Amino acid sequence: MRYSKLVGKTVRNAPADAVFDSHKLLYKGGFIRESTAGRYYFLPLGWRVHQKIAQVVREEMDKIGGQEMIVPVLHPLHLWQETNRTQSVGFELMTIKDGREFQFALGGTAEEMFVDLVRNLKLSYRDLPFNIYQFSTKFRDEMRARGGLLRVREFVMKDAYSFDRDETEFKKTYQQMADTYTKIFNRLGLETIKVEADNGYIGGEYCHEYQAESPIGEGKFFVSENGKYSAHADVAKFKREDKNIDEHLKPYKEVEAVRGTTMEDGVKLHGLPLWQQMKCVMFAVDSEVRSSRAPQGRGDLNEIAASQAPRNDELILAVIRGDLEVNEIKLAHLAEANHLRHATAEEIRTLGSEPGFISPVGLTGKVKIVGDISLRTVKNLYGGANKLHLDALNMNIDRDFTVDVEGDIAMAQSGFLTEDGKSILAERRGIEVGNIFQLGYHYTKLMKGANFIDEDGKEKPYYMGCYGIGIGRTLAAIVEKYHDEKGIIWPESVAPYQVHLIDLKNNASTHERINYVVDQLEQAGIEVLWDDRENVSPGVKFADADLLGIPWRVVVSERLGDKIELKSRSSGQVEILTLNQLISKLNNSPSFRA
Repeated sequence: MRYSKLVGKTVRNAPADAVFDSHKLLYKGGFIRESTAGRYYFLPLGWRVHQKIAQVVREEMDKIGGQEMIVPVLHPLHLWQETNRTQSVGFELMTIKDGREFQFALGGTAEEMFVDLVRNLKLSYRDLPFNIYQFSTKFRDEMRARGGLLRVREFVMKDAYSFDRDETEFKKTYQQMADTYTKIFNRLGLETIKVEADNGYIGGEYCHEYQAESPIGEGKFFVSENGKYSAHADVAKFKREDKNIDEHLKPYKEVEAVRGTTMEDGVKLHGLPLWQQMKCVMFAVDSEVRSSRAPQGRGDLNEIAASQAPRNDELILAVIRGDLEVNEIKLAHLAEANHLRHATAEEIRTLGSEPGFISPVGLTGKVKIVGDISLRTVKNLYGGANKLHLDALNMNIDRDFTVDVEGDIAMAQSGFLTEDGKSILAERRGIEVGNIFQLGYHYTKLMKGANFIDEDGKEKPYYMGCYGIGIGRTLAAIVEKYHDEKGIIWPESVAPYQVHLIDLKNNASTHERINYVVDQLEQAGIEVLWDDRENVSPGVKFADADLLGIPWRVVVSERLGDKIELKSRSSGQVEILTLNQLISKLNNSPSFRA
């Protein structure tokens, strides 16, 4: 490919809103351009990388018997209604009508489509297990499209769906897929950490994300120092320390408390430790949410109260030890709620309570009370008493209040002990590049007729899993890892070209030699980007080569005669070789053909 003819050249300035290195470098290098917020053109260089990544994924999927196919982008909306995902999906669903007023969902994921296909095939146990996959455009109406390719509204995903006979067989499929994902990301040059993750409203025991560790990553997860445990912040478990459990129960009493509404205000007023303070946070099951859970709040003693008018949503009171934070994902699961929001001040007052002074004492039967297991590690708690400037002392679970549901609703923190008490948790950040989920019977029991004929002649539902890799996000994650102050440094497995050939003078004296070199390289199966621009200085060509990040820079010049200069983009090492030596070296290096 002649660079002079390439659509999409380098530019010197990135967009003003570009924050992350991947966004800046992919734009400056001519790999991508933005259409509207969160939607990108992949220019020829960018699409070559995109396709190289997809090919690695395809090869590894095919090795384990994956069968590639494609489903329509427009999903009949009635299929999503059949599984209730028009209400419970974890992202904003986009819908459209055609000219016949037929309603469609723009596919965000494709479980319903694949299940609808398979149920109409009328298969038997002899056809199981199998996994089918596609590379398809997905649509997510993200509230905050940002970070270039890292958070977008339209993207290509490899989504795969496995169909098994039962959970026992599924476990084998799941492990096989987990191993395959590790191989995929290793081939792409990404060292990933497989972390336990939230399975959303579906639930289930098996769900993992593949996180490429990065300081700019939105994903927060925890790993144990001994390397035996890793989990996303949404689900990470830890051991609660026992505090004063040997202390005798003291009489409950209420006292005047002229204070502010923060946890710190309570500590200052009573002169007692933060861990002995009771934290109460009132939530509502949100019936009008945009489908993305609100960010976690910090700092208020009992509640962060919004000013909007009350809505008739079910209220849930989370009760936890004062030195811990409420994990809204864990809370939603334990309370069996799809989406939560912080309750308004008006909603709190309808219970006869007061923002900043909420207490479970006296609220039994008025609100669903969900208590964290940390309440068993402390005695004689203090906190609000459901009236302005009134606090309660010596509150104890079971004696002074009861909870409707008790379990783990706390956010893990660095330095906490693992659940088994044998190691310490450390917080990490990463870019989620893939995920694998246990679906079980969730979809096949909701969608009528999603059955196979078992050996005994009876119909039984398929046991499913799903497995996703975002190709564009993976591309950005690679750039975040492989770059320097000059530009991108592509791993050979995904580089748009293997060789960046530079003709320093680009005149008649070198044309014959250059054409011969290009011809020999391409005959050897080596992909070449030839910078053939006229009236462009060697310095500019070298700078552009560094920015584009193609693994090998080859220079042909009169000064070198029959020899050729080869420079590694990653190491900077320069060698002077014959053409045959050059071809031999390149063919023996790791490449996308491996």
